[in-house]
Amino acid sequence: MAMPSFLSRHKVLRSILLSALALVLLLALWIGYRSIGPYRSYRADMMKPAPGQGGQPGALEVGVAKRDITPLMDTYDTWVDADNNGKFEPAKGDTYTDKNGNGTFDLVWIAGFSNNRPAKGVHDRLWARAIAFRNNGVTVVMVSLDSIGIFHEKFIEVRKMIDPSLGIDHVMFSSLHDHEAPDTVGIWSYSVIRPRFDRKYMELVQRSCKEAVEEAARNLQPADTILAQVTAGPDGYVDDSRKPIVYDNVIRCARFVKKGTDDTIATMVEWGCHPETLGGANSLLTSDFSGYWRDAVENGVPDPNGVKGLGGICIYFQGLLGGLMTQLHTTVPHRNGVDKFKDASFEKAQALGENLAILTVNALRGDKAWHPADTRVAIAAKTIFVPMPGLFGCGVFLGLVHPGWYWGKGKTELDVIRIGDLEILTIPGEMYPEIAEGGIESPEGADYPSPPIEVPPLRSQMKGRLNMMVGLANDELGYIIPKSQWDKQPPYAYGRTKSPQYGEENSPGPDVAPTIHREALALLKQFHGAQ
Repeated sequence: MAMPSFLSRHKVLRSILLSALALVLLLALWIGYRSIGPYRSYRADMMKPAPGQGGQPGALEVGVAKRDITPLMDTYDTWVDADNNGKFEPAKGDTYTDKNGNGTFDLVWIAGFSNNRPAKGVHDRLWARAIAFRNNGVTVVMVSLDSIGIFHEKFIEVRKMIDPSLGIDHVMFSSLHDHEAPDTVGIWSYSVIRPRFDRKYMELVQRSCKEAVEEAARNLQPADTILAQVTAGPDGYVDDSRKPIVYDNVIRCARFVKKGTDDTIATMVEWGCHPETLGGANSLLTSDFSGYWRDAVENGVPDPNGVKGLGGICIYFQGLLGGLMTQLHTTVPHRNGVDKFKDASFEKAQALGENLAILTVNALRGDKAWHPADTRVAIAAKTIFVPMPGLFGCGVFLGLVHPGWYWGKGKTELDVIRIGDLEILTIPGEMYPEIAEGGIESPEGADYPSPPIEVPPLRSQMKGRLNMMVGLANDELGYIIPKSQWDKQPPYAYGRTKSPQYGEENSPGPDVAPTIHREALALLKQFHGAQ
């Protein structure tokens, strides 16, 4: 009589085991699918013109366009900040108004500083700005975004959306790392456990990029070039909040005018500093000092000590801001020579932007600016793979951040662009300036003591008369830290006893910088050989 009971228990146990096996298999399939990532076979590898090829150089053509990427705030819910700390915390009395009646809080989550920062409104508009170049059979477009940063696969998707009949060979995208713009990464949207990433906003940004790129290409017209550079600070402009003290504080600027005239088509500027003047308590969307800078270059700065604007469209491409390049601790003087701004405020952001604009305009109109005779356009792009260990690597493996796992590595990209005397190297994250400018140290107490690995400095290996390095380009890998300065475990470097300096928690790992440096050197060598 016991046999049926035994068989019944056996069947139940077998059923449980089969169910568990099925769940494990489903989980494995789900993880495998997540780790594959989108556009797995995509490679950006290209060189144009190819060695020994290329059309006859003629007149450089330049086109420009912009699109508004400010969220439509009327389509989102509103909220009340009970303790005025800038964070949505219902446990502390914060409330929201469910405008669309869906029973959940649909807010615009601001990126940077900390998660859970909803926007209350818009102070100034956010933009996608594109500039196109064409000559000797090559067409390239560069896009700058008022954004915290965007992962590589999103830009690949935009490239695939662009009208092929326009004959665009390559599009480079860069984010300004704006700490007062919507979250386009996914780590600042309410909480890690209950994320509320706004995919519709991401689609707006992508669609706007496509439109700006296409319009810039359609607006191509013969142009002349004026190049210049000028040092901005550091005093009164930017601080380096982490040792060693190394800056990317030279404004490198290019002005493109309608051929044979002084009518500006566009002005390009590059400089390295976090757009975070308003601080973490701000709840208004803004392009920070970047917007004031661009507006002042275009429209001028009033007296006292102002300048006449250049007209056209100004495009700011972020430089090397790791390390950390910030104005949070900087006292910014007003151009009147009297007022000074130390605390976070729009007045401080405006003063910084206008001071940068005055330097920019005066440099481009000054006697040290030059008109290059070389008008050739060239582009090299290279897909590379960087090590991504630890928690960041787990997030990549599970498709939670930077989707696409390549056996312990993530896929990203480097570009080299040449516009006559102007050479541009792109970096897919927030590089520490010492990797480009020199000054890498191996401090006592760091985790990987060794002579500096990322040598020679990258900018010294560029061959333009004016050399820009654009950060957060085609990707956002976080901080790119020299390996000999990596400092996560005690004893800590630079005499610190309780904690290391800030940075490593927002970096994929200690081998990212050596990999990017090595691959950038190789791409520059290949590019220069081809040209």
